[in-house]
Amino acid sequence: MRASPYLWCIVSAIIAFILAIFLGEEPIPPPEIARAVLSRIPFLDMTPAPRTTEQILFSIRLPRAVLLALTGAALAGSGAAYQGLLRNPLADPYLIGVAPGAGLGAVIAMTWRWPESILGFASVPAAAFLGALGTISVVYRLARVGKATPVTSLILAGVAVGSFASALTSFLMLQGQHELRRVVYFMLGGFALSGWTPALASLPYIALALAALIAFARPLNVLQFGDEQAEQMGLPVERVKLVLVVAASLAAASAVAFSGIIGFVGLAVPHFLRLLWGPDYRRLVPLSIISGATALLLADGIARGAVALSTARAATALHDLPVGVVTAFFGAPFFLYLLRRVRQSYC
Repeated sequence: MRASPYLWCIVSAIIAFILAIFLGEEPIPPPEIARAVLSRIPFLDMTPAPRTTEQILFSIRLPRAVLLALTGAALAGSGAAYQGLLRNPLADPYLIGVAPGAGLGAVIAMTWRWPESILGFASVPAAAFLGALGTISVVYRLARVGKATPVTSLILAGVAVGSFASALTSFLMLQGQHELRRVVYFMLGGFALSGWTPALASLPYIALALAALIAFARPLNVLQFGDEQAEQMGLPVERVKLVLVVAASLAAASAVAFSGIIGFVGLAVPHFLRLLWGPDYRRLVPLSIISGATALLLADGIARGAVALSTARAATALHDLPVGVVTAFFGAPFFLYLLRRVRQSYC
């Protein structure tokens, strides 16, 4: 009997999560990880792990892995929603301008004053969300032709508005030079923040957005027949579109706010899963959420492996490699492959 796609994706996510905790300058063996975790369970008489191991595990690696998983899940889930909403496999939060707009909002909050508390961190995704909504509303207005919104116009408008948002972000970076290094790292998709605070601050936004996307997966299937036929089937099309746009933008904005602009996860993961297990969004959206977490955890592992390799071989070693560089390295060829397939379908 064939294994369920959910089982494959969940097992892959668990393995990637354990690897993310294990990998680093000081590898922690899995038995030590298990002992450190089990020793914190009440009423379980376990010899605690060394204090250094516990500090590395619970203060650095575990919160980073949780933030990576949340970010990947948010990007892939929003990407699947945008692809279904626009009925285009090339759509994702980056291409239609949502991620650059969210990045602009987050950078405005950062350059105003770098947050240092959970309340301050919670304001960053709020600013990113406002930036994402502002961007998508401008994109929709520019792309609208009468009562219709052609997908080609939407993507072109998204690229243009996203470029403008990126230019404004660069201007703010030059103005706030005291935060320049952090903002540059943010723009490359680097996890500059550490500890549990960013993960806890982004969790409510991402959880709410992804829950809404999963709940609206069936209406997303109906939208694939076209707006007119969906209306005839009794679906309140405009209301459903509004909820999906808001939820997908909130997910993307929350991911961007603490993790930087990470491209191609929202594009590649849903499309790859669609090729494997079909286009039913009732299955595609939750699978994308799980697999997005896996993809970003693995990309971060590759980034840290590259840093370790450069440290071993070169005098001028990398101190850190932003995970956005890795996703772009693998995602750009995949995007070109998709573009080639789309062109061939029109020939």
